[in-house]
Amino acid sequence: MNPKKILVVGSSNTDMVIKTHHFPAPGETILGGRFLMNAGGKGANQAVAAARLGGLVTFVGKIGDDIFGKQAIQQLENEGINVDFVAVDPENPSGVALITVDQKGENSIVVASGSNGTLSPNDFDKALTELNESEFVLMQLEIPVPTVEYIAQIAAQKQKKVILNPAPAAELSVKLLQNLYLITPNETEAELLTGIKVNDEQSALKAATCLHEKGVELVIITMGAAGAFLLDGGKSEIIKAPKVVAVDTTAAGDTFSGALAVALSEGKTIQESIAFANKAASISATRIGAQSSVPYRKEISN
Repeated sequence: MNPKKILVVGSSNTDMVIKTHHFPAPGETILGGRFLMNAGGKGANQAVAAARLGGLVTFVGKIGDDIFGKQAIQQLENEGINVDFVAVDPENPSGVALITVDQKGENSIVVASGSNGTLSPNDFDKALTELNESEFVLMQLEIPVPTVEYIAQIAAQKQKKVILNPAPAAELSVKLLQNLYLITPNETEAELLTGIKVNDEQSALKAATCLHEKGVELVIITMGAAGAFLLDGGKSEIIKAPKVVAVDTTAAGDTFSGALAVALSEGKTIQESIAFANKAASISATRIGAQSSVPYRKEISN
């Protein structure tokens, strides 16, 4: 079966990463270890993940007229991603993320959105021809929520399947939720969206049911090493993730989202797609960096 096209709309950032023993307390200065700078941004990360894992990907985003933006475009093109609909903002710099990674592989991130924060419905309208040719639209929340709402509404009207990774966490309107085919919050994001603290399968079911009742067709709550909780209609289950030693979880969630979109675009069942995404995300967590940690299809057995 030929895979369907995936339209990824979202952010592109340059990540500046420092490895350290522990996160600094307020007012504390600590000496870190290794520094690296690489391409990131949730939108671009997910586009790269989908492309490396076999998807046909177009990326819609916004960059500044600067060296970071030019490098981002070049790197996306090198991955075989269509960047014809990436706009240039002449007034704002490209997005930048400052990331600290501790010895346990956990991360702390501050993002300066820059041009990502000006991605507008008008910017997206230039990609409507590409939307018509795509079956899946993958988005996140590092671009303005009104733009996300606009795209979800247009895509739903055209009967496209909208997948939202609601990160960074934000409150979402019922109108937006009703236009989603699938939502993929982690435990923290699920709690913010529903008011239900998620820490086990029972609480995940409550939170997922809340989102489903607000109009989302399928709900997946990612639960780190425990795997992913799926609510599909009235049926729920946890699909376990491979056990790995995490080194840096920076783009694991983005890898999961990109992989999930690819598997669905190839006609896999939702359970098969989650298992595929779990494998990809687990590999990502064993490597440092955002896009540099994303695996290729040949590294995943199915």
